[in-house]
Order: sequence, then C-alpha cells, then structure tokens
Amino acid sequence: MSRVTVVGAGTMGNGIAHVFAQHGWDTLLVDVSKDALQRAQQTIAGNLERQVKKGALSAAEKDAALGRMSTATRLDGAGQAELVVEAATENPEIKFALFRDIDAAAPVEAILASNTSSIPITTIAANTKRPAQVIGMHFMNPVPLMPLVELIRGLETSTETTNRTIEIAKGLGKTPVEVNDAPGFVSNRVLMPMINEAVFCVQDGVATPEAVDTVMKLGMNHPLGPLALADLIGLDVCLAILEVLQRDLGEDKYRPCPLLRKMVAAGRLGRKSGRGFYDYRR
Repeated sequence: MSRVTVVGAGTMGNGIAHVFAQHGWDTLLVDVSKDALQRAQQTIAGNLERQVKKGALSAAEKDAALGRMSTATRLDGAGQAELVVEAATENPEIKFALFRDIDAAAPVEAILASNTSSIPITTIAANTKRPAQVIGMHFMNPVPLMPLVELIRGLETSTETTNRTIEIAKGLGKTPVEVNDAPGFVSNRVLMPMINEAVFCVQDGVATPEAVDTVMKLGMNHPLGPLALADLIGLDVCLAILEVLQRDLGEDKYRPCPLLRKMVAAGRLGRKSGRGFYDYRR
C-alpha cells in the first residue's frame, strides 16, 4: 500500500488527507495541535458521509477510507512515507523550517511536496538536501470537490519527480496542470488581483460586497463572487499571498487593499472565523 504523510490539519490539509485516504493511500495526518487533528477527523468523517448520501461513495468505501487514516503530533511517522505533502500556514519561515524537519524525517527516496499557493518551490527546496525530489502540489479548496492540482516544478525538480507526481495526482482523480515556478504560479497570480480589486471596490464605496459578487456571478458567469471566494479561502491567506506577490514581483498592482489588512487585523478572516465580508454565525 502507498503511504502519504500530510503535514498540517487545517482546511487544505484535511481535504488532502481525505482524498488520499479515499483513493487507497495509507494516510498519516500530522499537526502540532491535537485539537486541530480532532477537528480534521470530524470534518473528514462528515465529508465522507456527505459523499455517501450523494451516492458518490458506498458506506463500505467510507469506512475503508477512515480505516486508512491515522494522526500524530510528531513527524516520526513520515519515515514510512513515499510522499510527504506539506499544507501548513502560508508563511515562508514556517514552511522553510518544516521542510528542514520533513527532509530529516522522510525516507531518502520520498518525494516532498508543498501545497503552497504562492511561495516559490525553488526557495522551499533549497531548505532540503533533496531539491530534485521537491515539487509544488497546489490543490484547490474544497479539495475533495475541485479537480485541479497545479504542479509546480522548481529549478532543481527532476523529471522523475514530476512524472511520478503527475501519476499520483491522476490516481486521485485530479487533473494535474504543470506550471513554471513563479510567485503565485498561475492560479493566484490571476485570482488575487481580482479579489484585491473587489475589496478596493468595497473600500472606495463603489458597491456593497453583495453587489460586487452579483456582478461577477451574473455578468461574468463566476459560480462564486470574488468576496465570497475570499471568505472561503481565508482573508489572512489572501493577504499573505498578495504580500508574496508584491514583494517577489515588485509591482504595486499586487499591493494589498488597506481594508483587507484591517479586516485581518480585526480577526474577520471569513468562514473559518465566522465573519468576513459576510456573516456566517447564523
């Protein structure tokens, strides 16, 4: 049986662990917080049950997926992994430190992947002794539903690593798209300026969040408006990505809107905190 260790039990980490366990991988979910691991297990069980109710999975398949999952607060178990997927906070220093630890814990032949949404893979790989085996594996939220995996090849990433990761992504029922290593890659380099501009529209009094989102849904055929999407992603995550884009690309067009900074400072992070551009506490 293939073994994967997913590091980080937040929204993305639990979704990634869910998909791997569902598709037959022996899955270890690691987080320093026992509470986060407990919440992740409850979320995964609830989402699998939802799939059963929709007829996408049988009850036996759900039970088998849960049976393939385990949790830990230390990286020791990564020593058995064929693949380690890091899904921690979008903070460069946290990721660099984690990759040094993961590199020390994982088997020498293991692939180390990052779910980073903006930090260059080459920079992350430089914190390991195996840069040829480091790759970006950027899943979309919600992971069990979204088909795309953005695959980012760093300067040193080998063809063997890339080909194996493509094979793994396809085995998870995903569509891998290979992009070059640059801040924000394709997805967030295009998406975040749109979200940022939507926030500026609210800040400048051009329109309410509801109006902005309605224009984009009905006028541009977006399934979700940019501000509702920002709430889903997490306003703190959006801010972190914009800061990476502005710093690494050096262009003012990526400057985070002051209202976005203010909302993050106030703890209004979107769905996960109960309030963002919309109120989810009802």
